[in-house]
Amino acid sequence: MGDNNAQVTNNRELLLKKYDLPSAPKYLEQIHSNICLQASSDDCVGDAVVTTKKGVVCAVMTADCLPIFACNQAGTQVGVAHAGWKGLVNGVIESFIRQFESDDLLAHFGPAISQVNFEVGKEVYQQFIDKDLRLDQAFIAKGSKYQLDIYQAARIILNGLGVKSISGGDECTYTQKDKYFSYRRDGAKSGRMAHLIWIE
Repeated sequence: MGDNNAQVTNNRELLLKKYDLPSAPKYLEQIHSNICLQASSDDCVGDAVVTTKKGVVCAVMTADCLPIFACNQAGTQVGVAHAGWKGLVNGVIESFIRQFESDDLLAHFGPAISQVNFEVGKEVYQQFIDKDLRLDQAFIAKGSKYQLDIYQAARIILNGLGVKSISGGDECTYTQKDKYFSYRRDGAKSGRMAHLIWIE
């Protein structure tokens, strides 16, 4: 929203060339929903995308929210989800994982904001608790506010779905300014990271 369309197109072309991608990524209109799409779908509104087809590039964009990559052990199905706090509450992980035809999954957390830098209000905390009491483990109370460990919240949800093999979760978009964009740090002028996955 508010982006220069010519610059967006140019950046996407640069990404395609720099990494010699097998196809143009399927970009989504992300709305913090629980919608997971098949990459072959004509729909583009959603927050997760999966594919079983070789050379089809799935993509999400983030700048503090958590990108979650997943694949089955055989490597025949892959996907990526955009999981901000709203997406977590709305069930994006559940929708994402249920799209996989196997329950033998590997998950990886891309870079997101760390707990110490992610302060939220009681109303956000309450939404998580209303969803699942176990999510209390992902919060630290700080005065009238709470610090949310988005990695831990996602891990609790994934574990509850039977996904135990999870890597990543040790980066901070907010503090690692030399590596990552951060909406909370830079505001509306912040860029976005593209997170891509495909089957070779």
